[in-house]
Amino acid sequence: MTRSRLFGVGAGVLTGLAAAQQVMLAVGLGGWLPGWQPWPYLLLAAVLWLLAKPWWSENGPRGAGVPGFWSTAETWVRRIPVWAYVVAVLVLTAAVWAWLQDFEPYLGHEEAVYANKARFWFDGTPDAGWGVYRPVGLPALGALALWITGYDGYASGGGMGALRAVTLVLALLMLCTTYLVARAWTTPRRALVAVLVLLSGLGFLRRMPEYLNDIGSTALLLIVVFLLVRALEQAGTKAGARALLLAPVVVLAAFYLRYGVVGNLLAVALAGVFAYGPRAWWALGWRLWAAVGVLVVGLVPHFVYATERTGKPLGMILSATSQANRQYVGDGFVYYLSVFPYRLAGDLGAVVMTAGVCAAFAAWRRVRRAGAAGAGVRGDDRRRVFLGASALLVFVVLGVATDGEPRFVYLPVTLLTVLGVQAVAEFTRAWAPRVLVCVGALAAVTVLGTAQVVAHSAMPAPTKLGASTVPVARALAAKDGERCLIVTGYEPEFGWYSGCDALTYRQYREKYGNGRTVQVPRGTRVSFVRFEKGRLQPNATGVRELIDGRPATLLRMPAVADGSAGAATVWSVRF
Repeated sequence: MTRSRLFGVGAGVLTGLAAAQQVMLAVGLGGWLPGWQPWPYLLLAAVLWLLAKPWWSENGPRGAGVPGFWSTAETWVRRIPVWAYVVAVLVLTAAVWAWLQDFEPYLGHEEAVYANKARFWFDGTPDAGWGVYRPVGLPALGALALWITGYDGYASGGGMGALRAVTLVLALLMLCTTYLVARAWTTPRRALVAVLVLLSGLGFLRRMPEYLNDIGSTALLLIVVFLLVRALEQAGTKAGARALLLAPVVVLAAFYLRYGVVGNLLAVALAGVFAYGPRAWWALGWRLWAAVGVLVVGLVPHFVYATERTGKPLGMILSATSQANRQYVGDGFVYYLSVFPYRLAGDLGAVVMTAGVCAAFAAWRRVRRAGAAGAGVRGDDRRRVFLGASALLVFVVLGVATDGEPRFVYLPVTLLTVLGVQAVAEFTRAWAPRVLVCVGALAAVTVLGTAQVVAHSAMPAPTKLGASTVPVARALAAKDGERCLIVTGYEPEFGWYSGCDALTYRQYREKYGNGRTVQVPRGTRVSFVRFEKGRLQPNATGVRELIDGRPATLLRMPAVADGSAGAATVWSVRF
């Protein structure tokens, strides 16, 4: 047995283990794995497949030893139109979203912030936890969802489903956008595989069930990248001009949905200059300046409001950056280095993303060697350099500007996934149809496996916290239209489930503490909540100091069996 064939056998074994592992996860047997975390078999298998290339290159797809069922399976798969597969993927997405709702039945911290604002715009209930640095797009969509579904107040316990349905729609739009953009850059079937691989990633699937703005803003950013590519590659044509003038409109939509897209856009702009050169941008002429003008005009309302609230046109954006939960400048970048690519996209997605990085680097080398002559440069090489550079620069820019989270970097994950699927297809050549069928099939199974990982590994912690906080919040709910304020370390969640306003202890001290001229409005019931294992809270003595000798009603609630915050003690004071 030759060495390359031996590598091939080893790669096949590891690939089989990876597939078996995902099947085991999909059927609910992931408890056998430590922490429901799959092993990255495919990362090692990919290296062995590369070492085995001489063997599988000589034995073509119809070579000796290749089972005949491969030809039958390939023929059967290709008979089904791509649009049918796309519909199936969207149905699968909706089914996974619905299934995961049962494993995270309470709104989390970030979700509750946007939910409170949406409800505030709908019926005036206090927007507990809202900060000036928060973007307005998602609450606006949430308020529309509450109106469409006939939301009738916090006392009914409804509303969460309508809000989370907003992000289901955004997720479906994100996947459709990825498919359409990838199809324009590759082929329909490769685009389909890219969508499946993206959906199977832990980073994406973890946040898909939640009421957050990251997935929706990524869809808009992807459209921006597509429009810029078209504007540069079709400069001087009507299609290129339309794309360039449409780009700032989409940028504005992404910005008002999530202010954090500024870092992504900065990285994309830098990558565009790096890949295409300054001359390509200057050649766009008046169209470029017209696009910039549209962008500036669209940002005027934001600048005016930011100046009014913060004193600076960029105050709200800078405020958002200052909220980063980081220990030092650059710790976000260190985080991304530590999780790239496995923890961002899973075992299969990690291999595809790595292939995307290699494809972008290879394209850059071809462009660099060709120089001004352009000999040997493929038609889409500069595009690959642009996409790859955009992806990598996003990690750098966001890693320096803020803390690291997988949901902040969906755009680079998507771009590298699209590049990677194309690279895998080109590298495997004659084997490409069968390799892509295998990748697509494994990705479909991995979606189910990753959903199990999310349900049993990622969601229990926030669910246990909600099991402790939600009963207390409901016990303190506003009654008969009374004015109420809750002081707690979990202010957005308490605001949503009680209908009261809510502040942290630090915010209460800053606003109503001793020596403050601002007084709690007369008739307000203020409840100071302290959990046995809570966060951001003083001890009992500190709470009594805030009560300042006023008569208080004491409420003790025992620890919930499935809760993580322990027993709660509540001091309620009537001002």
